[in-house]
Amino acid sequence: MKKTKILLISMLSMLVVVSSCKKEDPIVEFDELISTVEAGIGIANITNYITAEGVKTANTASQTSYIIDIRGASDFADGHVPNAVNVAWGDLLTHLEENATAVEAMDDIVIVCYSGQSAAFATALLRLAGYENCKSMKFGMTSWHSDFDSWSGNISNYFASFLETTENAIGEEGEYPELSTGKETGDEILMERIQAIFDEGFSANAIGASTVTDAPTNYYVINYWPNAQYLDPGHIPGAYNYVPGSSFTTTTNLKTLPTDETIVVYCYTGQTSAYVSAFLNVLGYDAKTLKFGANAMFHDDMPASAFGTGAIMDYDYETK
Repeated sequence: MKKTKILLISMLSMLVVVSSCKKEDPIVEFDELISTVEAGIGIANITNYITAEGVKTANTASQTSYIIDIRGASDFADGHVPNAVNVAWGDLLTHLEENATAVEAMDDIVIVCYSGQSAAFATALLRLAGYENCKSMKFGMTSWHSDFDSWSGNISNYFASFLETTENAIGEEGEYPELSTGKETGDEILMERIQAIFDEGFSANAIGASTVTDAPTNYYVINYWPNAQYLDPGHIPGAYNYVPGSSFTTTTNLKTLPTDETIVVYCYTGQTSAYVSAFLNVLGYDAKTLKFGANAMFHDDMPASAFGTGAIMDYDYETK
C-alpha cells in the first residue's frame, strides 16, 4: 500500500512538471488584430474626407493642414496645392515619423492624389496606423483645378441597361482570414499588416469596372450603398449589399466575407470603396476597390455623388 501511494504521488508530480512546461496555446493573430482595430477607429469611422474648398480655407487664414501630395514627382512639379509636400507612396509612414514635430503642429494631415482614390486608400491605412486626423482630399487634384482633371474621361454609362434590381442574399458565416505575421500583440500585427499593404501599393488593390462587369461571377462583388439605392437604380448582377456604417464588424456580418475569393467593393466614386478595401486588406481579405465606382458604369443614373465639372474649383496652384 505504501509503495502504491509513493507511485501515485510520483505520477502526480510528473503531471505537474509536464503541465508547467507545456507551452501556452498559440495566439490567433486575427483575433488580436480585430480586437485592436475595433477598439480604435473601426470600420464605422474609417472614412475622412476634406473638400478642395476646405483645404483652401485652411491655407488662406494660416496653414493648419499638413498637406502631402502622393502623385509622381513630375506631376507634382507641374502643379500642386500651395504648401504641399511631395512624398512617394512607399515613404509615407517614414515621412510622418521623421517629420513628427511639423505634423503634430498642424490640425490635420491631408493626402492628395490624382482622383482622390489612392489618397483615400492611403488615408485609411494611416488612420489605422494611429494618424486619426488624416483626411483625403475629395476628387484629388481634379477638384483643385481643371488642368489636372483625371475624372471627366473616366465617367461612362456603358453598363446602365444591365443593372439588376433584385436582392442577393449575402453569404453564410464562414471563417476569418488566417494571419501569420509572427507578431504577438494586436498593435504589432496591425502595423505589420499596414506595412504589407503599403508595400503592395494601390494599383495591386484596385480593379477596372469593365474587368468586373465582363465577368462578375469571378468576384464576390459588394455594393456599398444604402439598400434602397442598391435596389433602385440597381447594381452589378450578383452583387451583395453591405450597408455603410453597419457592416464589416465582428458583431454584424464581417464573417460572411469569403476568404477564398477576391472581394470587389464599389461605391459612388471609388473613394469610399478605397477606404473600405484598404480596411479589409489589413484584416487579411483579398479585397479590391472598383476604380471610379458607379460613375464609371452608369453615371447618368447615379443616386448620389455623380461627378460633374462643378466639383472642379479652379484654384491657383504652385509649380516647381
